[in-house]
Amino acid sequence: MKLTKKSHACVRLEKDGRTLVIDPGVFSEEDAAVGADAVLVTHEHPDHFDEGRLRAALESNPGAEIWTLRSVADQLSSVFPGRVHTVGHGDTFTAAGYDVEVHGELHAVIHPDIPRVTNVGYLVDGSLFHPGDALTVPAGPVETLMLPVHAPWNKVSEVIDYVREVKPRRTFDVHDALLTEVARPLYDGLLGRLGGSGHHRLAPGEDTEL
Repeated sequence: MKLTKKSHACVRLEKDGRTLVIDPGVFSEEDAAVGADAVLVTHEHPDHFDEGRLRAALESNPGAEIWTLRSVADQLSSVFPGRVHTVGHGDTFTAAGYDVEVHGELHAVIHPDIPRVTNVGYLVDGSLFHPGDALTVPAGPVETLMLPVHAPWNKVSEVIDYVREVKPRRTFDVHDALLTEVARPLYDGLLGRLGGSGHHRLAPGEDTEL
């Protein structure tokens, strides 16, 4: 399976000629989901969910479909009738040949005064986990963890402890659009030394084989 990093929280996965895209939001490239056979959205915040990018994906591929939680699906079902599927914690499904498990229910706490929205993470083919905006720990083993390294709702000690708890074979940075180039070497060093897993960072557009 090939992993391509897009800007911020968005990633593209390719195998057997099929493409799965997760979280094409407003910080991602406008064509981040174009050509996808399936799109997964973790939650409603605009840096993960942008209707324009989803419209571009579904218009570019008449067979493309979206899987997401109810708060997002309710905004899309009338726009893309029959092509939007609602999922929640504990669900399993197959999207464009990828086996997907759904884990988690709520967005991480930004501040107690801010209501928490729903959020789900996706375990793809039993190996790659994208948690969205939460530090959800799946029930089973994870080989590749898409790691949200920088956000208003986290701090680096929590990110390190999350890696230690999940125990993946490798991590790749996501949720990093607000992380400055000055800070990146510091984060790389801390996560690499203290996380206990192989830590990797791809620039937007870079890819790797898993």
